[in-house]
Amino acid sequence: MRRKTLTLIFGLIFTSLSLSCVYGQARTPRHLIKKTIKIGKYDRTYHLFVPKGVSKNRDLPLVFVLHGGGGTGLRMERWLGFTALARKDKFIAVYPDGIGKNWNDGRETNRSRAHRENIDDLAFVKEMVDEISRTYNVDENRIFATGPSNGGFFSNFVAAQMSDTFAAIAPVIGGIADPFYKRFDPSEPVSVFFIQGTADPLVPYNGGTVARNRGKLISTDRAIGLWNKANGTNKRPVRGDLPDTNRRDGCKVETYTWKNGRNQTEVVLYKAVGGGHTWPGASQYAPKFLIGGVCRDFDATKAVWEFFKSHPKIERKPVARK
Repeated sequence: MRRKTLTLIFGLIFTSLSLSCVYGQARTPRHLIKKTIKIGKYDRTYHLFVPKGVSKNRDLPLVFVLHGGGGTGLRMERWLGFTALARKDKFIAVYPDGIGKNWNDGRETNRSRAHRENIDDLAFVKEMVDEISRTYNVDENRIFATGPSNGGFFSNFVAAQMSDTFAAIAPVIGGIADPFYKRFDPSEPVSVFFIQGTADPLVPYNGGTVARNRGKLISTDRAIGLWNKANGTNKRPVRGDLPDTNRRDGCKVETYTWKNGRNQTEVVLYKAVGGGHTWPGASQYAPKFLIGGVCRDFDATKAVWEFFKSHPKIERKPVARK
């Protein structure tokens, strides 16, 4: 009986994720461009926002926004607000779609089609970068990725294996998969901005099983340690706190910054103490008793973009191994 109850609960969670911003999702909004590319036997789709009023000689940053499990690129576009920032600050925003609404992010699980069929999502990302760069003026030193949950896992996964491409990533409520960490070996330093809630019931801060039998992850601290070692940052972080601007949300944000990585990289953690499986500053997409609460002390979308703006690739050379 307990197992059936838990299964129902997690089913409701992922249904909530899937229904988030669902209305009108089948139509491509006028401000977006829909693209389809062939990867192996699969037709892969993504939506693209390209800002207007930009000089033809200007190279633009490229930001991948990767949906969570059960989501789509269009739902992320409607939910998180990156398009408004892209229009204002002139960057290209990409909203790709995973096979079966999931990314193959290095976890061992049969709960999603992407994992069961071992979908080559890495090839999909590489082809998107190539296709977009052939069509538009992309700044090769300002290619970034972010996303919540499964999208956060995949941000770590893709950056570790395409570190020559990505300048920085921002995984939100998503970590590094176990056993993928065993082959974690980026060839170049990548700046990383982790946003994790300590009261996340689906992606536990201290590692373990994801959302009941959806694979495993290592702890947040261990994931940070992997990136710090790869980047060669200072061993001790600079510690701080964000202002507790909303005292009703049950959340306070501790900040940790590991500086002086190779090629001026940094690793940053926003530790949302009391935060749940949510995107800070966004909507409460499911009841608190299922996913925890939303941290209201900062807007994660704006924070992620500010981090990306200040962390381009400085020098394109391999990490020196000790």
